[in-house]
Amino acid sequence: MILRLDRLAVDLPKPKNPSPNDAAAVQELLGGKFGEMSTLMNYTFQSFNFRGREAYRPYYDLIANIAAEEFGHIEAVTYTINMLLTGTTPRGDDPTTAPLQDAANWRNTYHTIATGQQAYCGDSMGNFWTGQNVFSSGNLKLDLLHNFFLEVGARANKIRVYEMTKDPCARAMLGYLLVRGGVHVVAYAKALEKLSGVAVGGLLPIPDISNKRFPEARKHEDKGLHRILYRFSPDDYRKIVEVWNGPHPEDGQPLEVQDGPPEGFKPPDLEEEPQLTAPGGPDDGPDPAMLKEYADRIFGTSAKVSMNAGAPKKVPAKKR
Repeated sequence: MILRLDRLAVDLPKPKNPSPNDAAAVQELLGGKFGEMSTLMNYTFQSFNFRGREAYRPYYDLIANIAAEEFGHIEAVTYTINMLLTGTTPRGDDPTTAPLQDAANWRNTYHTIATGQQAYCGDSMGNFWTGQNVFSSGNLKLDLLHNFFLEVGARANKIRVYEMTKDPCARAMLGYLLVRGGVHVVAYAKALEKLSGVAVGGLLPIPDISNKRFPEARKHEDKGLHRILYRFSPDDYRKIVEVWNGPHPEDGQPLEVQDGPPEGFKPPDLEEEPQLTAPGGPDDGPDPAMLKEYADRIFGTSAKVSMNAGAPKKVPAKKR
């Protein structure tokens, strides 16, 4: 069961300028092989399929708990894509003016043709995310190795997308996820160390670049977010403390578990895009002339049409 809070994990500033190509790059972080859909679904299925849960409870708690956070990461990436796409085409409700003509030159035309200027469950090239990206082997050590690999691969992709876009909205999201994804990298490294005795943390960071190099990530690390593992449950997953403890492998600061999710931020209210036949404003209503024309076509009469034409009418009882 998911307890959903109407808050966003990161505060996203409004983009300086709409950018469909920035949105296309960020789309990879949602539905690509190393995107947030993959991290969510890998950890979710591994937790559902986990055998020997009581014997290996700290590792089950870790995988299940991180899966919960990934749900929020999908939301943050999705909002970023939507905000970057808002206003990328001229606004208007006259289709004869071809308001979407510029979209034909976008790198990812799927963002307009099939989705209505919004994010979708796929990668940056228009390929849908697939369940083939889910790895759940039934072997705990192998699954943890895969999760470690998945997280460092995701981190590499985030760094590349950061280097592809200068927009403050995209970079704010990327800075936060570099830090939180870094927490998951360290968590799986710690789990492998405790399970195998191998010092996996000595490999970090992968890629070999510190989050502190990125201003949008550094501000979160200065607050200690790189060493906090949130516990996304009122009462469960308490044994994550048996894995998430000791010093951080990069700066030696103590790791800590924080009960409950972060406070979060109010999600942006996405603007309507009339050229995409989005709903009108609260004062908009049906066009009487249009309704009359449709009524004439259907009934072949000059029917009187009022604004409440769709309301049910009382039909008099038939005389016997």
